[in-house]
Amino acid sequence: MEKIKETQLKQPAVREGAPRVQYRAQQWWILISVGVGTFMTALDGSVVNTVLPVIREHFASDVAAIQWVVVVYLLVISGLLLTFGRLGDIYGHKPVYMTGFVIFTAASALCGLAPTAGFLVLARGFQALGASMLMANSPAILTKSFPPQQRGQALGLQATMTYLGLTVGPSLGGWIAYQFSWRYIFYINLPVGLAAILLSYRFIPSHLSGDAEHRGHEQFDKLGALVFMAGLVALLLGLNRGHDWGWTSTPILGLLLGSIVLLAVFVTLEKRIPHPMLDLSLFRNRIFSTSVLSALLNYIAVYSIIFLMPFYLIQGLGLDSAHAGLLLTAQPLVMAVVAPASGTLSDRIGARLPATVGMLILSMALFLLSRLGPGSETFQITGSLALAGLGIGIFVSPNNSALMGSAPRHRQGIAAGVLATARNVGMVLGVGIAGAVLSTVLAQTNQDLFAAVRTGFILTAATSLVGGLISALGQEK
Repeated sequence: MEKIKETQLKQPAVREGAPRVQYRAQQWWILISVGVGTFMTALDGSVVNTVLPVIREHFASDVAAIQWVVVVYLLVISGLLLTFGRLGDIYGHKPVYMTGFVIFTAASALCGLAPTAGFLVLARGFQALGASMLMANSPAILTKSFPPQQRGQALGLQATMTYLGLTVGPSLGGWIAYQFSWRYIFYINLPVGLAAILLSYRFIPSHLSGDAEHRGHEQFDKLGALVFMAGLVALLLGLNRGHDWGWTSTPILGLLLGSIVLLAVFVTLEKRIPHPMLDLSLFRNRIFSTSVLSALLNYIAVYSIIFLMPFYLIQGLGLDSAHAGLLLTAQPLVMAVVAPASGTLSDRIGARLPATVGMLILSMALFLLSRLGPGSETFQITGSLALAGLGIGIFVSPNNSALMGSAPRHRQGIAAGVLATARNVGMVLGVGIAGAVLSTVLAQTNQDLFAAVRTGFILTAATSLVGGLISALGQEK
């Protein structure tokens, strides 16, 4: 089955005489192979966040130091997504993807064996190296393996695996840490990773091992990759640490200013070299550029919810963490159910309508979240979160499908890297903006938590509304 021709995978119909059932089975095995990796990386991120206090206690570390277990993972992934997307375009998505699995699995073992907090931080950076290879190439593998009329469905099912990992992670991580040890949250990646490596080797088509046409004359832009990584890491570190270090402190201002300079240098370099790491001509395509911007605004809203709701539920309403976590699952559960259905619908009617409707529903949900107060009932809280999950689920699959479909075949890896980078930057911006609003309003209102949360949600509701307008004006019908 690995020898199925590229043309068979590109076209919606199989050539006469070809084994149609075998061809279709190949596609779904590819989806399963990619889905396992998607689930594992999403699960790992949410699990580690949940048990971070347990890890801190085990190593007797302070909060500022142990936070780097999470921060270094985010920074390394974000800084390398475009690099590995580009390498996938040049040398093949399959080898880069499988190398990522090997690194991620080996690094998981090192994380579990970590003797000190510093070793764990280094191992998490190594783990992020593998995760970035997976994230930057999985959408490209699916886009090249499914015909256009199934692309939204495939990407929607991949999104479902992400949401399932995010949903299961907190409860599973807490249970494993309680029953065994925090180390086992990393050890569970070993059998899953080995199974995924075997599945990927067996079922991801051999033609994804390299694009001979472009590999022959295109070189990897090492300087561009280095400058981009430095600029993006400086930006994300400044946004991530601004709340703790102070937005007007010298380190934060230095990081933000340095990031602007480095990213400007990166754009200048990419315009002048013959084979840039980031093909800036992609952004001349209206569908591609508006899909990237809509995704960025969507993730800002999503992670604002993730940041603000625990403050409202735990500090505002006085709920325990278990009860709060149960209420918060309403959002990802709805997202997991809706995403593949929305992707399938977009295959039939186009991306514009579902992407626009999804962002508008999310904006409405954020407005409803802003109306929550000290006397809000459980059904109001879960209903608003479920509505947010509905909007996100409707939006993500069509938007991702439009973005990936608008990129040339030999730029699928870099398109996937841009999409994943937009997600990570949106995540950091969402948390950074929500944190800045929360701390500012708390200071101005004599610690009125409900007013602070309300302001944050109103701001992100407006952000989602803008995202809906961009989708309506920029997406294909």
